Amino acid sequence: MQNQNIDSLRTLFQSRLATLEHLLKLAQTHFVDDESFLQKRIATDMFPFGTQIAFTCNQPRNFALWCDGQPANNLDPEVISLAQAYEHIANTNELLLGINIKDEKLAEVTRIDLGESLYVELSGSDYVNEFLIPNFYFHMVTAYDILRMIGIPIGKRDYMMHLVPLVKKE
Repeated sequence: MQNQNIDSLRTLFQSRLATLEHLLKLAQTHFVDDESFLQKRIATDMFPFGTQIAFTCNQPRNFALWCDGQPANNLDPEVISLAQAYEHIANTNELLLGINIKDEKLAEVTRIDLGESLYVELSGSDYVNEFLIPNFYFHMVTAYDILRMIGIPIGKRDYMMHLVPLVKKE
């Protein structure tokens, strides 16, 4: 992502969180009163759908916290109810709305703790492009894939709904 700024990053995260919420609503409609789909996973060694929601939200959440000079603070990965899933998305959007910094933040060096006494230091731009965005899309695609695997009738249009308003017809 070249020539990015804080506002464009906020917009990107917000539009994709809208997609995540859209996918969650489609799953809710498909399964009506059954929230067990939140525990579905692609493989036994992968996290379930509910956790994928939390992990997807963690990226823009930690971006907003970083912009505010606060340390990363991941959400509870044990998402066992629709209410909790929607709350994660809403709270993440609320944090994004509170971002009020200059684009120079993207030039600052930041330290990312990886656990087990490991860390990496990256510029703000690299933090966003090499860490947050790849993780964001990885967990969002995994959530999408889980829904496809369990039979939710979704397609690429549902995943790329941020482009729908731009589609034209001759």
